[in-house]
Amino acid sequence: MMALRSVTVPPDGGDDTFRRIARSCLAQGLHPDEVVFDADGTGSLFEPAEPRDAPTILMPRRFVELVSDVVCHSAEDRFALLYRLLWRVQAGERNVLEQAADPDVQRAQQYAKAVARDVYRMHAFTRFRERMIEGRPMFVAWFEPQHNVLRKAAPFFADRFTNMDWIIATPCGTAAWQDKSLHFGPPVARPPKQDDAVLDEVWSTYYRITFNPARLRVNAMLAQMPKRHWPTMPETTSMPQLVRTARTRVKEMEQRAPDRPPRFADVLSERQLGAAGEAPPPWEALKEAAHACRQCPLHAAATQMVFGEGPLSASMVFVGEQPGDQEDLQGRPFVGPAGQVFDRALAQAGIDRGAVYVTNAVKHFKFEPRGKRRIHQKPGTIEVTACRHWLRGELDLIRPKLVVSLGATAALSLAGRPVPVTKERGSIQSWSGRAVLVTVHPSYLLRLPDPDVAAAEYDRFVADLRRAKLWCERAEQ
Repeated sequence: MMALRSVTVPPDGGDDTFRRIARSCLAQGLHPDEVVFDADGTGSLFEPAEPRDAPTILMPRRFVELVSDVVCHSAEDRFALLYRLLWRVQAGERNVLEQAADPDVQRAQQYAKAVARDVYRMHAFTRFRERMIEGRPMFVAWFEPQHNVLRKAAPFFADRFTNMDWIIATPCGTAAWQDKSLHFGPPVARPPKQDDAVLDEVWSTYYRITFNPARLRVNAMLAQMPKRHWPTMPETTSMPQLVRTARTRVKEMEQRAPDRPPRFADVLSERQLGAAGEAPPPWEALKEAAHACRQCPLHAAATQMVFGEGPLSASMVFVGEQPGDQEDLQGRPFVGPAGQVFDRALAQAGIDRGAVYVTNAVKHFKFEPRGKRRIHQKPGTIEVTACRHWLRGELDLIRPKLVVSLGATAALSLAGRPVPVTKERGSIQSWSGRAVLVTVHPSYLLRLPDPDVAAAEYDRFVADLRRAKLWCERAEQ
């Protein structure tokens, strides 16, 4: 019968604790089945003091990253799971983490995802309240994580709130930022509720204003914002009423006429008349009016409106979906990753980008914030319809020989109906008296996981552009 050795694991044991224990166990040649990791700290038969001659453990980078997440999980078997995986790596299974169907790998990945989700929720749902402590202002917050993520989540607050002193208290420890230094302390019991009427009203008002009843998904909302966090989030007091009245508000929004652009758009146009009283060029006037557009909510979150660019005498106009992250920051269409693919394909097709006009069906970036990233969201019919006026204005001014529709959203705007892009790809259509060639959006090529399929689809895309070029050349003869 195999003799078991018991190792005491502290509740807040992190990366360093695991490395110390693992080095000691490996140095003594202990198989994973010979070690019991005791989370209660009782009956320890083996103190894992690291021998002086303990071997250096070489771990793949991916395993090191996995350890930093899994050790934060609240599961009692987290150390046993990691040691079992480490033993397998040291035994020669260097690619064990790439075996997605492996039970140990699956469980470790589940733990890591749960920890990442808990860190995200701590970042999103922590609410500070100002207090006077020892004669100086201190912002305090209480949060109840599911896992031991305080040390992993705290640096985010230190970076974001560098110029204020704050304390975050949790059942698994405290984090304090004071005098530009981060400190960690013991856990504390949940404090009695202490309301701050001013800050609570600020949060509640902000939430009510930004709440969009048309996008309400109760189950998804509860999955992202579990009710256990609601007591420390003042804005959630408004949530039951907002959910209850959502359908009524959506009906009111559908029946309400679109808001007119604010008066300052007219003021901008008047300023552009100049001393001689001459009206600005029609394209400039159209662009200025688009800057003032408020007919859909996308303008509120986007950095800026991104209008088309290129010569107004262009015989070919390319219409994409919407600006991406880089386009939104730079104010120019097709300058991000999809734009780089687009430029390369244009060059291979023999088309000079400087000779064509490039624009989008929707002029503002629609996205979903995830931490520090902004994840692209496909525009809906409401946004496409609201922006159709600006696209038609551009096409009426340029009067191109051919319009190239890049993707389904552009086709929806140009045709006024959903268009099956894969079925009509490469064909020349006549929509509203305009010749339109339908093809895919360059971002579609970036999303293809199979390199061979991606290369073939890219070649088809270049062939579509060559056909567009040939059609324009024949139309000009």
